Amino acid sequence: MSFLLRSAQSCRTMSSATMVTLGSLKRIQAPKLAEQLLANAENPGDDSVAIVDVRDDDHIGGHIQGSIHAPSQSLDAMMPTLLRKLEDKETVVFHCALSQQRGPSAALKYARERAALVEKMKKEGKQEKVQTVYVLDRGFVGWQEVYGTDERLTEGYEKEIWANGY
Repeated sequence: MSFLLRSAQSCRTMSSATMVTLGSLKRIQAPKLAEQLLANAENPGDDSVAIVDVRDDDHIGGHIQGSIHAPSQSLDAMMPTLLRKLEDKETVVFHCALSQQRGPSAALKYARERAALVEKMKKEGKQEKVQTVYVLDRGFVGWQEVYGTDERLTEGYEKEIWANGY
């Protein structure tokens, strides 16, 4: 009986290890992301990083250069398109205003959908490119504090909107 119990526990452990959770999502700091974006800009054709901005009505006052706007309210409908559009990316970074709720939830949903797609492709004998999914630490609020006025990294920045904080 104890053997069966141990076997069941190890099966649970293995399946939970492969399941993406909020706690297992990786975070990326703004300086590290900025470094990657600037490096990509220096190498034309290198677009290995994608940024997905899931802010809704608060998608004002600027956004990260080249980011994809996928409002959290529309994310379910946009998911198949995102999966196709981002399939070749090495790094995908999700964020909202603070990256406390919508950004992590979107990253989790995307990572799980992608994991299911990769599993399906493996069964069909196809191989998918390895991809790392991140959440931008402190979201766009933290980003704009450091890089808001840097036009190489931020588009459409309106300083007045951010003057009094978020």
